[in-house]
Amino acid sequence: MKKTKTQRLILTAMMLAVATVIALLCQAIPFINAAFGGGFTVASMLPIVIIAYMFGTKWGLFCGLVYAVLQMLMGYSTVSAFFMPSSDSYMVFGHAILVILIDYIIAYTLLGTGGIFRHRLSKTPALCLGCVVALSLRYLAHVISGTIFFGTWAEWFFSEMGSFGESILGTFSGTSLSLVYSLFYNGMYMIPEIIVTTIVAAVIAHLPQIAICEVE
Repeated sequence: MKKTKTQRLILTAMMLAVATVIALLCQAIPFINAAFGGGFTVASMLPIVIIAYMFGTKWGLFCGLVYAVLQMLMGYSTVSAFFMPSSDSYMVFGHAILVILIDYIIAYTLLGTGGIFRHRLSKTPALCLGCVVALSLRYLAHVISGTIFFGTWAEWFFSEMGSFGESILGTFSGTSLSLVYSLFYNGMYMIPEIIVTTIVAAVIAHLPQIAICEVE
């Protein structure tokens, strides 16, 4: 399928708008949002993966970067809290910058890897596996950030979980506890997100409008 650069730009803007609207709607539902950031967004990242599949990984990474900036704007209260001494989320300037880099810039830009199977597999498996890879890489970015910068919340987090939390606290400590905490906390919303996004991708992959495009 042939597309002009203008058509690619228009389609990308539309997909970014769809992803942003879904994310905003999900932000308004308290019970699907995590306490310290992150949350289940009902396949809001699928439009980014679709763009990466249609136009390639390079364009997908650019689209992911734009989406990262949009996510920072939507999460302004969370981001700004890192720099406010009166906030419970306050941290030293260098750490705050690194958190923003990993949790926003890197995490969301990696969604652009969703197109890596576009010429290797047929459409449905390429799109589904692209979702798994792209969203798993985002999950990994959050796990790294959580382990390094938010591990201090681990003991409190697991202490609120009864006997299960006590068994975790009795088994892990230090860096390993921080890692388990980050895997668990981020997994609470990212693992369902990966599953739901992949299922939705399998359903809509049959649409003829979703196809590999060459830009003229």
